[in-house]
Amino acid sequence: MHLRWVLDAIDITVVAVFLYYILYWLRGTQAVNLLRGLILLAVIYISAKFLGLYTINWMFEKFAAVILVILIIVFQPELRRTLVQLGRGGFLSRLGLTPPASSWFIRALVRAVSQLTEDKIGAILVLTRTAGLGEYIESGTRIDAALTSELLVSIFEPRSLLHDGAVIIEGDRILAAGCLLPLSESKLLDKRLGTRHRAAVGLSELTDALVIVVSESTGTISLAENGYLTRFVTREMLEEKLFSFYREQYSRLEVKLPWLKKKK
Repeated sequence: MHLRWVLDAIDITVVAVFLYYILYWLRGTQAVNLLRGLILLAVIYISAKFLGLYTINWMFEKFAAVILVILIIVFQPELRRTLVQLGRGGFLSRLGLTPPASSWFIRALVRAVSQLTEDKIGAILVLTRTAGLGEYIESGTRIDAALTSELLVSIFEPRSLLHDGAVIIEGDRILAAGCLLPLSESKLLDKRLGTRHRAAVGLSELTDALVIVVSESTGTISLAENGYLTRFVTREMLEEKLFSFYREQYSRLEVKLPWLKKKK
């Protein structure tokens, strides 16, 4: 009896963890809206069963196989992406089971921004926190590559096909480039600011991402966070902010996975 209780506890825990990471995986994708629809259908089906609505029950039972096929077709992009990430070993990182970027990555990022500033090359870089950015990632070109200063600079070169959009970064990897971001409609922004700055503020109003902007006209650095824009950021200020940003990410990860403290 005691062994049965332990096995049941393990069974429930595994299922709970599995469901948690399935929801984490769906976060920020178009599949979230579909999931809401499925929950609504489930509520209708259960209600029909309870109230004895035979016609609705008959329809659900007859079309269950068709609905399953439709789900597979609709979820196909997310399923394929997950399998690819699993094959590359990137799935654990996607689920938050690996620590955030180390200091070498932060310095590489600062080096890239400094180079863009010096050459007056316009750029917009999005650093993810907890909010899903799947919608914006899908609007660009998927890269899923380790971030280096050389790669970042080359993406924003004026001759590059991706230089007009934003680069989205998660941890120490570039997820996508050439991404389209929502423009802020705030009346408080300086009217002289261009599209990049408005896009950076627009995204920070809707998500908890940190957005770095390099002005094409002046080469100055700005930071957008929580709907606010900080302009004329120096290299030292940027480096300090990034170390603080990733320290916060690591602290959040330690709360979720305490055993990471031993690796610190």
